[in-house]
Amino acid sequence: MHVIVATDGSQASLVGARQFKWIADSREITDVTIVAVVSPYAAVPFANELGPQRTQGQTELNFTEEARVALETVAVEFDGWGPRIHTEIRSGSPAQEIIRAAEDLDADLIAMASGSRGLSRTILLGSTASRVQHSAPCPVLVCRPTPHSERALR
Repeated sequence: MHVIVATDGSQASLVGARQFKWIADSREITDVTIVAVVSPYAAVPFANELGPQRTQGQTELNFTEEARVALETVAVEFDGWGPRIHTEIRSGSPAQEIIRAAEDLDADLIAMASGSRGLSRTILLGSTASRVQHSAPCPVLVCRPTPHSERALR
């Protein structure tokens, strides 16, 4: 089984990856590909909350570096878990690129957090998660971090 774990560099996506790992059976999973998408036309192409913060001079190259740091941070969560871990940075619309990654890799599951960048992360599913859920070629596990789940997974 090949699983895609999506990260947008948010704490919520890190907790979502932890939730996936907590409920998944690593014996059934052969590969995990962690995907981050840099969205060049967005107001914030990639906002990393998982690594050092830069306050000036952001360029597309910096955002790619931010995505790399986020991928590495999430990948560390899977060290020693069992399946082979891969990382991939894509550029474009986050929902479309996550769906394309699932198609390209013939993924069996997509795991992602919801509501990490929206106006109301506790109420709304999140536009990226919603789009992926409706168009993915495989099942989508949407993890919605809550204060209780974050405490339990630390």
